[in-house]
Amino acid sequence: MTLGIVMLCHTALDRAAQVARHWAVAGCPVVLHVDAKVPAAEFGQLQTALADLTKIRFSRRFACEWGTWSLVEASQIAATAMLSEFPEVRHVYLTSGSCLPLRPVAELRAYLDSHPRTDFIESVMAGDVGWTVGGLDLERFTLRFPFSWRRQRKLFDAYVTVQRKLGIRRRIPAGITPHLGSQWWCLTRQSLSAVLESPDRAKYDDYFKRVWIPDESYFQTLIRLVSAKLESRSLTLAKFDVQGRPHIFYDDHRQLLRRSECFVARKIWPHAEGLYDSFLAQTPPRDVQPDPNPTGIDRLFSAAKDRRLAGRTGLYMQSRFPHASHGGDTCAAPYSVLAGFSALFENFADWLSRTSATKVHGHLFAPDRVEFAGNETVYAGGLSDNARHRDYNPRSFLTSLIWNTRGEHQSFQFAPADAQPIASFIAQDPNARVSLISGAFLVPLFQSNRNFGEIRAEAARLQKIEGEFLSLLRGPKTRARVRIWTLAEFIESPMAALQSLVSDIAPRSEMRVTEVPKLVDLQGFDQFLQNLRNQGMQLTLLGDLSAESGNAPRDQQPNRPYVVR
Repeated sequence: MTLGIVMLCHTALDRAAQVARHWAVAGCPVVLHVDAKVPAAEFGQLQTALADLTKIRFSRRFACEWGTWSLVEASQIAATAMLSEFPEVRHVYLTSGSCLPLRPVAELRAYLDSHPRTDFIESVMAGDVGWTVGGLDLERFTLRFPFSWRRQRKLFDAYVTVQRKLGIRRRIPAGITPHLGSQWWCLTRQSLSAVLESPDRAKYDDYFKRVWIPDESYFQTLIRLVSAKLESRSLTLAKFDVQGRPHIFYDDHRQLLRRSECFVARKIWPHAEGLYDSFLAQTPPRDVQPDPNPTGIDRLFSAAKDRRLAGRTGLYMQSRFPHASHGGDTCAAPYSVLAGFSALFENFADWLSRTSATKVHGHLFAPDRVEFAGNETVYAGGLSDNARHRDYNPRSFLTSLIWNTRGEHQSFQFAPADAQPIASFIAQDPNARVSLISGAFLVPLFQSNRNFGEIRAEAARLQKIEGEFLSLLRGPKTRARVRIWTLAEFIESPMAALQSLVSDIAPRSEMRVTEVPKLVDLQGFDQFLQNLRNQGMQLTLLGDLSAESGNAPRDQQPNRPYVVR
């Protein structure tokens, strides 16, 4: 007993001839169906190329179109020719012209010899299928589809809509339960002949002619009526993307295809010279015959699908712009947003950079320019310090900075005086670590040499902006890690706050803060706050800052760094 191969060929006939020769030389009869839309000259060249092989046959040709009955009819006529021309065939394997054998033919023949009465065809009840695309599961069996989905898409969709609204339903023939599965099967002679020679074939054919994509349901349904032993799986590796289109395999998929241990794969790129040369080489069968295991590579295909849909976290580009609904609307890595620290300490960015051994920027969203670390004018990824360029798309600016500096923690200062459109993105980004001292914006105003009326107006404006930012950080949509101190709380215990900040930025360093940056001179700050109150301003973000605490931290003299011994 032997194995027969049926090939449905549409394009790349030179590759189809190469594969057909491989099967025939290995002792397998081959029947080819060539799409009637293929020009006669190309068909003649194919016949000439295979004329020296006695086990090659060509079946009657039909014009084939995806999703229509023509593909089933081509399979029927070719399979019938196989059964009548080659009585020694026990299993018939349906393939396409773009399929490629992955293992020696002797291994496939030995595998089928160990399963002499088994039909290998994916056959799943239509109601249980979760892979269909386009919203048609059971409806493909109960509606009519007189229009081509590819050539008459508008008519196709309109007619489906009309049937749904009118409640039109076709009757499924008695005795069958619709099943779906891969088009590529391997059936025993007994089962295949029972389907093709069934006394009810005319009735079944008439019904399935009006089913959408019948090549995925005709044999998959009828085999259930005749099979003595059925394994609901295909011996052919065929993968599909999220739109239902087949994955195409290229030369760099060679090791992936080998790992699948499948006997045949589709769909192979016709110019994949490496794949054809490697897998069509005559190699001896192995002593151990592993079962096909396509699930071994399913993880890679799932990861590829996720990458295609959501892109990579934090990577914003034209072809894969992450969408919030896919969870991609974030930066690529954790980063720290420091609000109020540079207002309280001199040269705070330099101190934190030395202490944590990380990159600390100034105010990236300052109104006049971007304050990159080291006062750079162009930073990683070609980012400019031009504020106008940054403000064209602040979110892309920040995500580009974090993406281009992956592997190095980034921190930057943020204040109410900075450009605020980025605030909502920061609040909703789970990679953001926000440390904020509320009310610290008043310290630079206290140090400024401006008229008090201007200071009063600016303080009110900045307090409103910071209050809105705090509302975002405390809102239900916030996903950032947030720590907030009032100015009073921070001044009361600065060492603990700075230690927690350094530990958060560099958690692996286990570094204890032994020296803190120099605090700005707060002498007279309490009177400054009282003057604001006397001018009618209500200070809501400072906490319970007393006159004494407004002068300096506990056991800390102004203008002198303090050390923990």
